Amino acid sequence: MLVLAIGDLHIPDRAQELPPKFRKLLAPGKISQILCLGNLTDRETYEFLRTVSPDLQIVKGEFDLSLSLPISKVVSHGSLRIGFTHGHTIVPPGDSDALLIAARQMDVDVFIWGGTHRFEAYELEGKFFINPGSATGAISSGWWAEGENPVPSFVLMDVQGSVLVLYVYQYVDGEVKVEKVSYRKGD
Repeated sequence: MLVLAIGDLHIPDRAQELPPKFRKLLAPGKISQILCLGNLTDRETYEFLRTVSPDLQIVKGEFDLSLSLPISKVVSHGSLRIGFTHGHTIVPPGDSDALLIAARQMDVDVFIWGGTHRFEAYELEGKFFINPGSATGAISSGWWAEGENPVPSFVLMDVQGSVLVLYVYQYVDGEVKVEKVSYRKGD
């Protein structure tokens, strides 16, 4: 099962659109579910994601206007419980101890968060932590040094029972780069 984790789009406020090469990769019918980590701030991108997969799960980012969106959600695939949140409720932001506490509270094997607009993936105390970054490369105040820009990124997860193979897509110098990372529950 392929699951897309994407977030921090900020269209049109901080970015004009998803990189066209990303849009081309996100073809309808290949992705079973989308976990959107919030800041999906325009209707057109929402509709595009719904064409990619009708199973679009969204949590509230700090710039989302809908009051009905939850702060966090948990989905199960195979034997893996995957929790996700935007990340603006994690204090201090992106802190590994705070993320571990949140993952324990949600009782999940995989914890996905956003908000920092930076890709990260690591294992800590048997849990796997993923931040897909910003799919548009939108600037996030406070996270980037002057002159430094975020790299547009998203992740695709291939979930097979207790194994998650993570494909990281990054848009660097006009090209899409893909990196592979694996996690096995119980390792």
